[in-house]
Amino acid sequence: MAPITLRQQLGKRGPFESLEQEAMLSILRTSDLLENRLARLLRDHDLTPSQYNALRIMRGEGKPMPCLEVAQRMIQVAPAITRVVDQLVAKGLASKEQSLEDRRVYLVEITKPGLRVLSKLDEPIQTMHQTLLGHVPKSELKMLNAILQATREGIAE
Repeated sequence: MAPITLRQQLGKRGPFESLEQEAMLSILRTSDLLENRLARLLRDHDLTPSQYNALRIMRGEGKPMPCLEVAQRMIQVAPAITRVVDQLVAKGLASKEQSLEDRRVYLVEITKPGLRVLSKLDEPIQTMHQTLLGHVPKSELKMLNAILQATREGIAE
């Protein structure tokens, strides 16, 4: 059985206008499929991908950090980072306090319950990565990572 092509998935009748267009649409389509799988897994733990990402950033920092720094490190731009953090605070997974040095800055930190939630997710997330990408040879994954890095470097923010 032949694999379904991107053109077939998108219902495109003719050729793509350019190789660049096909590559971009392929990246976007693949990203959507991967994000949907991640969202389904996280939904079982009452988290959104943005909430999960924010918790991982806070865990990695290991100490209180400015809320805007969390926003800068997010995989996807989160213009409403305050809302994401407030949702985590409401769930007891993060804490948020106003900085004593600068009243405009809020410091956020993962809580022990937040650490427990992430700990429960570590293995299922790794299993999902393996399930979704484990069939791709390591050399091709390295090449893909290099291509995506070069693409990001070529995009002015």
